Amino acid sequence: MLVAAAVCPCPPLLVPEVAVGAVPELDATRAACTDALGVLAAARPDRLVVVGPLGGAGPETYPEGTRGSFRSFGVDLDVRLGSAEGAQGEARLPYSLAVAAWLLGRTGWSDAPVEGLGVGESLTTERCAETGRDIAARAERVALLVMGDASACRTLKAPGYLDERAAPFDADVARALGAADLAALTALDAGLAHELKASGRAPWQVLAGAAEGADLGGSLLYEDAPYGVGYLVATWS
Repeated sequence: MLVAAAVCPCPPLLVPEVAVGAVPELDATRAACTDALGVLAAARPDRLVVVGPLGGAGPETYPEGTRGSFRSFGVDLDVRLGSAEGAQGEARLPYSLAVAAWLLGRTGWSDAPVEGLGVGESLTTERCAETGRDIAARAERVALLVMGDASACRTLKAPGYLDERAAPFDADVARALGAADLAALTALDAGLAHELKASGRAPWQVLAGAAEGADLGGSLLYEDAPYGVGYLVATWS
């Protein structure tokens, strides 16, 4: 059963080595993510599953110890998911799970075994919910770290340019995450999310599926749109 969840954004700029001169601009985001991970640790889970957007169709699983890298961003920095021991194969974490691995390493996560799951943008709402239910059934006490950004169309300089639908979409997501509103997350329009470049849609709907019957309460810790991209941090417990 799901006992806790943390929702965090996944821009590589969260990693100071990637951000370089822009490091202070996301200090508040990093602090909120640290607080969210503290809620996961306090729940004493038997297993932590990290869910994040994937470039392909997915779902794609990544065992503990899978490597990730920020070399494609010009930074000589490697990470591992969870324990330094574990998977030794050629699989590489997608950037969203690499950011999660960095967050977990930064906070010294050692509270439970970790595994990763990448979900594709094209994954249907129904499949997302089914995936979430399967995750929740894996252990008596399951926690989720859910990575994903809201819209990337909040300003003229945003990656997706300005779209007037972006701010209302992000506000709806923020309300749903802050209230642990499963119905509202399930009702998110996959087509609109795609148009607004909201990478978190599928991971959020996996969370909604995992939380069915768990009766968790939500709290929104952070909401902003630096660089024209919506970043949200929330906890469910």
